[in-house]
Amino acid sequence: MKTLYEWVTDCHYRISAKALIINQEGRFALSRESNGNWDFPGWGIDHGEEVHEALKREIMEETWLEIESIETLPSYFCLAESSTWEVPLWLVFYKTAVKDLKITPSDECEELRFFSFQEAQQIQLYSGTKVSILWMKNIPEII
Repeated sequence: MKTLYEWVTDCHYRISAKALIINQEGRFALSRESNGNWDFPGWGIDHGEEVHEALKREIMEETWLEIESIETLPSYFCLAESSTWEVPLWLVFYKTAVKDLKITPSDECEELRFFSFQEAQQIQLYSGTKVSILWMKNIPEII
């Protein structure tokens, strides 16, 4: 099997738009999927799709949350290996505000909860989510 960097060299990777929803206490939102793994809301950008529209679509499909705003520019990028795909992931995070946290549960989001950096390291995460959370140390709003 190819290494992460061999895949990138071959220019094969999946781009994923992720919502960075931060509450007033500086905690960030993660969603729990039906398999027990926690992840940031959002997922793949379809070919030809604009990133903000992809993020809105993904959040609607997963949670039915109403988006108030998505920042124009990403907060950060993260390259990570996937737990489920055979190609690396290019995760692109956008600070996102939602109207409320009343989700409609689905296989992709059974629960939405806020975590601190330390709390998130104690739960079951996808490998790409683990790497992403390590990068979050550089975001001043997060505790």
